[in-house]
Amino acid sequence: MKAAIRSSVKVALETHLRYEPTKLSKSRIKRLKGMSRPQYRLRVDEIRVFYDISDTNVEVLAIVPKSEAEKWLAQFGKPESRK
Repeated sequence: MKAAIRSSVKVALETHLRYEPTKLSKSRIKRLKGMSRPQYRLRVDEIRVFYDISDTNVEVLAIVPKSEAEKWLAQFGKPESRK
């Protein structure tokens, strides 16, 4: 990743995930429906950050370009189990 992109991602992680990682927005943070892992996606320009939250911890699972996000979810995402 280029330095400018890394810097943007770092700022976004600090800004959005440190204090309100579950605060949904139309364009920035999205709760992933039908997924048990990852639970959330943070959009930073053309980068997608997938993460989970447990208690007070945020676990970043992946930082991928938008073009690879769907492929990453298909390979590593866990759908919610149906009852």
